[in-house]
Amino acid sequence: MDRLTAHYLVETPHPVEKAAATLAGEQSSGTFVAVPGETEELKHRFAARVEKIVPLETVATPAIPGARGGGQSFQRALVSVSWSLENFGTNLPTLVSTLQGNLYEIAQFSGLKLLDIDFPEAFTKSFRGPKFGVTGCRQLTGVHNRPLIGTIIKPSIGLSPSETAAMVKTLVEAGIDFLKDDELMANPPHSPFDDRVDAIMAVINAHADRTGKKAMYAFNVSDELDEMSRHYDKIVSSGGTCAMLSINSVGLAASKKICDRGALAIHGHRNGWGMLNRHPLLGIEYPAYQKLWRLAGVDQLHVNGIANKFWESDDSVVRSIQSCLAPDPLGKPVLPVVSSGQWGGQAPETFRRTQTVDLLYMAGGGIMAHPAGPAAGVKSLRTWWEAAFEGLTPTQAVAAYPELAVSVAKFGK
Repeated sequence: MDRLTAHYLVETPHPVEKAAATLAGEQSSGTFVAVPGETEELKHRFAARVEKIVPLETVATPAIPGARGGGQSFQRALVSVSWSLENFGTNLPTLVSTLQGNLYEIAQFSGLKLLDIDFPEAFTKSFRGPKFGVTGCRQLTGVHNRPLIGTIIKPSIGLSPSETAAMVKTLVEAGIDFLKDDELMANPPHSPFDDRVDAIMAVINAHADRTGKKAMYAFNVSDELDEMSRHYDKIVSSGGTCAMLSINSVGLAASKKICDRGALAIHGHRNGWGMLNRHPLLGIEYPAYQKLWRLAGVDQLHVNGIANKFWESDDSVVRSIQSCLAPDPLGKPVLPVVSSGQWGGQAPETFRRTQTVDLLYMAGGGIMAHPAGPAAGVKSLRTWWEAAFEGLTPTQAVAAYPELAVSVAKFGK
């Protein structure tokens, strides 16, 4: 029988075997007490199984308060649990309820984090996954053998459609590959969605007609489902190539509904990620997270960036990039979106750590606030990446390309 396996990091004051068995029971056929109808045959067919336990360190203080009973010390362990596919079919929301539902509330645990998921082919074959992914986004933008260079329109909110379009004009004339709405910009009164699309696509289409290069703009369609569909149609009819979803806000089912339409590349913004991941013993790790959104069909997914402005470590960012570009599931990598306090000076370390150019490398302030203007910001990022390809350190890059000293003076602190 085909089974799906989830891997957890746990902490418990109880014997790990007993706590893990409670998790398996709670998230499948069992409850806190035996009930009529829970036959041995039923349990054999539908009960979750604890497949592996790897003990780790023991600590004196719980990672999260609220665990009940057990001893005075807290054992950490890696625990793998499997479920029959019969338990949830190919229903992603029910899968998440199984792997990330009430188990976080089980009183036997003082810490629990979903690390990764192993999907059997019997499950994944029901999903198309990313329609475009890395290869398709490169084809849509005409960018090969280097990262896509992108930016976020700033200020985040407040600009009118015409003001936004004027900024877009400057950037596309500078050769930008990708632009996007901020996640805080959707369909506000000061910049109605349809008016913004009309103003921006007039600029992008005119530039493409003149030069043959069509920048990708990710319009934020996050909204109620009917409105998201209407906004999606507006982008398609206007000649756009990309829609953005705040995936944690609209959810798996709504995201998949939009992804399944297949006419636009889908830019997955993960705002709210810290709520899901920041605690070391609560939530979900990125390898598991990106697999769920890959199955839903997202083409591009945020991974933060090296030396970012937030809390996430460089090691975590590198691991996230690697997981997006790994073949499984579906053999369809997701394009990692590097962002959050980025400027060109992080390119050498990004390339050194990842050894890949399959990135959408985004700088908001790093382009828009360049001392010589946004056009110079675009050129600066491309030059920094040329230096990164050459294996230069930041100091060596400035020596080889003296014009980069301007961005170091502005952003290097």
